[in-house]
Amino acid sequence: MSKLLKLVIVGDGGVGKSALTIQLTQNQFIAEYDPTIENSYRKQVNIDEEVYMLDILDTAGQEEYSAMRDQYIRSGRGFLIVYSIISRASFEAVTTFREQILRVKDLSTYPIVIIGNKADLPDKDRKVPPMEGKELAKSFGAPFLETSAKSRVNVEEAFFTLVREIKRWNQNPQNEEMLPPKKRGCIIL
Repeated sequence: MSKLLKLVIVGDGGVGKSALTIQLTQNQFIAEYDPTIENSYRKQVNIDEEVYMLDILDTAGQEEYSAMRDQYIRSGRGFLIVYSIISRASFEAVTTFREQILRVKDLSTYPIVIIGNKADLPDKDRKVPPMEGKELAKSFGAPFLETSAKSRVNVEEAFFTLVREIKRWNQNPQNEEMLPPKKRGCIIL
């Protein structure tokens, strides 16, 4: 039986969130940009000899949908924060996305992986060197990967790394204490 994990992929518009998700779940690259409002995808995977059903929420990056973000952040068990290596602004937005996640979760840490996408593009177009991505992720205590949805570089690894982060986070007893108490149902006799 598989364990269900709700993963949320966030980042500015046009960074490749949908392309990464579709590449993972359907093994295809979608070249044209069609802004997402909210899509959900599922994929069963085997990670470290455990079976997981990944329920991946692909979210809107556009600012006009930012009010919806709190709602899907509440439901997420882990987050991929994606920026485009050819967009300095999308990289600078990573900190804002992380702060929003921690604010909504009311925690100082949570399973997050930082992703620099579009790594297949020529270096002359690059606006964010890999070292900057690594340093930012390190300052958050989060893993970092550069990916390419187009050439399928590190796509699986990005999602699998997030699952491992969730697993590691859940195994830390201190993190259990930080979570709000589980709601118990009541029985009326």
